[in-house]
Amino acid sequence: MLSHLALPPRAVLAIDGHGASGKTTLARRLAAEHGAACVVGTDDLAWHHSFFDWAELLIDAILLPYRAGTAVSYRPPGWVRMGRPGAIEVPADTDLLIVEGTGAGRLEAAPYVDALIWVDVDLAVARERGLARDVASGVNGTRAEAETFWDEWMAAEIPFLDRHRPWERADLVV
Repeated sequence: MLSHLALPPRAVLAIDGHGASGKTTLARRLAAEHGAACVVGTDDLAWHHSFFDWAELLIDAILLPYRAGTAVSYRPPGWVRMGRPGAIEVPADTDLLIVEGTGAGRLEAAPYVDALIWVDVDLAVARERGLARDVASGVNGTRAEAETFWDEWMAAEIPFLDRHRPWERADLVV
């Protein structure tokens, strides 16, 4: 699939789509296919921060250092506040940085992205996938709690994506 995209050396690929559309799975497959790729998930930037108010974190802490050729080791504010161990790491020798997650193709990041993939999915299918994933992993509690979270997420996600319209700028739709 990467052969369908004209990527320069040291490229940034954004993979965007609705929640539970398959972005993470696609990103992992492409990274494995490439070999010298690193995946950064927007969920890690947003964790205990904000659903979508993380553009500056992505640009200033991840994309600009990567573009400068330096390694990235970043602890987002939510990680620090909640005591989450570790950091988002991007080695300096990474040839392909894949940023995946809802909002990865946001307008603010567009000047730093070499290619954008939109993962298209039926919203009802995405909802069921997301609920099954969340309940199985225990990430959002019981089925009822996961449904409440999913409804809050979609109430924020749909208008956000409608403003940014990444599918219109996508180099590839899958």
